Amino acid sequence: MSLEALNKRVKTDLSYLAFGGPDWVRPVDHPNGHVYDVIIVGGGQSGLGTAFGLLRERISNILVIDENKEGLEGPWETYARMVTLRTPKQLTSIDQGIPSLTFRSWWEAQVGAEGWEAIDKIPRGDWMNYLRWYRQVLGLPVINEVKLKLIEPTEEGIHRLHIEGAGAPSKTLLARKVVLATGIQGGGEWHVPTMISEKCPRHLYAHTSEAIDFEALKGKKVAVLGGGASAFDNANFALTEGATEAHVFLRRKEMPRINPIRQMESSGMIEHFHVLSDADKYAAMSHFFKHNQPPTNDTFGRASQWPGFHLHLASPWLDVEATSEGAAVVTTPQGKFTFDFLIISTGLLTDPALRPELSLVESHIARWGDRYRAPEEVFNPVLDAHPYLSPGFAFLSRDEEGKKLLHGLFAFNYSALISCGLSASALSGMRFAIPRLASAIAEELFLDDREKNLIDYFDYDEVEFVGEWPKVTSKL
Repeated sequence: MSLEALNKRVKTDLSYLAFGGPDWVRPVDHPNGHVYDVIIVGGGQSGLGTAFGLLRERISNILVIDENKEGLEGPWETYARMVTLRTPKQLTSIDQGIPSLTFRSWWEAQVGAEGWEAIDKIPRGDWMNYLRWYRQVLGLPVINEVKLKLIEPTEEGIHRLHIEGAGAPSKTLLARKVVLATGIQGGGEWHVPTMISEKCPRHLYAHTSEAIDFEALKGKKVAVLGGGASAFDNANFALTEGATEAHVFLRRKEMPRINPIRQMESSGMIEHFHVLSDADKYAAMSHFFKHNQPPTNDTFGRASQWPGFHLHLASPWLDVEATSEGAAVVTTPQGKFTFDFLIISTGLLTDPALRPELSLVESHIARWGDRYRAPEEVFNPVLDAHPYLSPGFAFLSRDEEGKKLLHGLFAFNYSALISCGLSASALSGMRFAIPRLASAIAEELFLDDREKNLIDYFDYDEVEFVGEWPKVTSKL
């Protein structure tokens, strides 16, 4: 099957499902302009999948905005430096159960079934190409180069989004519901230890989430702080681009070897996590954070095959200082090391207070620390800072005043991890999470107009049956 034939098959499959039926949500008039039923912030895989999920709910008055140029949404062409995705290739995600929309169908349309059998994991660049195709074939309403600056709740229960960027159609947009599909960093910010940020000149280090000039690192000696998958991705990438040495430093005495995600993918823990008690959710994610995500075997193999690769276990960084010669000296329990550049792979911090777009409402957002007091054996202040969300990803208020302000705001990003499990934070969870999110938004829109919807129902008097009972002539 060619790609053109697949495009036709997608349209046919959707028509069999009566996709694209009439909207049922009541339009809202506003003196300041058009009011969208839903605006989705983020045009990566989470945002695109959410848009399709809403269209399946017959909610089409929607808009997706993304701050990046078209085709560069998400991390895949920017700071993601893995060769392949880490998830098993057979897992489905944003296709939402439609076979012709799966990555496999898109892949086989170009290279055949044999090509599918030949790959072990999905190549990173091809995943981005698949997302571009997904957006195009579904005709999703996305505008690029639009950055959200601030969410301002209004008295009418409508959110005014202050935006900027080359693609922004105006200074503000109006929406009844707002979904923050802002990826792994969308619930907080990337973390650089103050030991580095306060003592090391900016030109000597970069976080893995940033653009890095690897061309300038040719022939250089590089250090990577962190033991997760991205640390090894960046070490391999640096060596591939010509660095002479890449040293990966872990505070652990042994490499992390267990990936809890693999257990969750087959046990029901992903699709049913949201029904667990708070105690179970907290304990499960405390356990998850202790394990970290190890590199895949092929990622580690690619990095470790280089003669310039060095692994330092039980080697937390105790101090970092810059030399007058323009190098960085790292002190560990194993001694001191001098490097030309530092790559920081220390993850992120999640807290609504770190998000400027939420500055008008974040003080009202309930955190896990507000709702649950964890026992000492599982307590983790990092978990406590996460927002406490509804099973449908809605922000909840820690006080009465905030209920109206937060109504209509949804977090479909990494910050949902403790409340809703592996949902927007991993491809493994999207096929379960997107329908729950879309359904929760649809239900909220319906209940917002509950009185009018019921009045219309009770007043309905359109005649459907127009036949007459046949007259029978008696022969008695």
